[in-house]
Amino acid sequence: MSGHILIVDDEMPIRRLLRVAIERSGYATVEADCGAAALDALRRSVPKLVLLDLGLPDRDGLELIGAFREKLVPIIVLTAREASSEKVAALDLGADDYVTKPFDSAELMARIRSCLRRADQSHGHLRKLTVGPVTIDLDVHGVWKNGAEVKLTPKEFTLLAVLASHPGKVLTHTHLLREVWGPAHTDHVEYLRVTVRSLRKKLEEDSSAPMLIQNEPGVGYRFVER
Repeated sequence: MSGHILIVDDEMPIRRLLRVAIERSGYATVEADCGAAALDALRRSVPKLVLLDLGLPDRDGLELIGAFREKLVPIIVLTAREASSEKVAALDLGADDYVTKPFDSAELMARIRSCLRRADQSHGHLRKLTVGPVTIDLDVHGVWKNGAEVKLTPKEFTLLAVLASHPGKVLTHTHLLREVWGPAHTDHVEYLRVTVRSLRKKLEEDSSAPMLIQNEPGVGYRFVER
């Protein structure tokens, strides 16, 4: 079967809930109840996207992320784990997003659609986007708000470009610091906070209630997709 979404979870009620929600939205599904079954399903047919539970009976779901990334499969992690470190680990290994159990089916489907759009856009090399009053053109290094050009520092633009190149995707603190400041500064989270705060003041309608650059507590930041 091609063009399907692979559901990897050891709990049958969860798989059933996911299958109904996904198939109602027009996607086919394949299910796996453990890591070995997930890898077997991947060998048989590469899915459009995988929903991956971390708490599998035969191995940690984190161990499977590399196999799916090798096939360029988008990954949304499903986890009941509350620790931010688990979410950060999954994202740093290559997961595209995460959803914490228990989850809302409508929100999950929105995350799936967003993830699939990003995968499509990556082939088209999205270079210009408009979100609300803000337009970002990565080719000319330009940013406009309500038609007026916004002056950004080089670090502000680089950070914005990294975030905006992955709209809807959570990027971890470590990833952003490595991309913008370099590998020697991955522990300097305050650099990131200061620059995000400055960007919000320049781009948001209300920097105290940000709509464009949203915080994922203990994990990183997400540039919203609209």
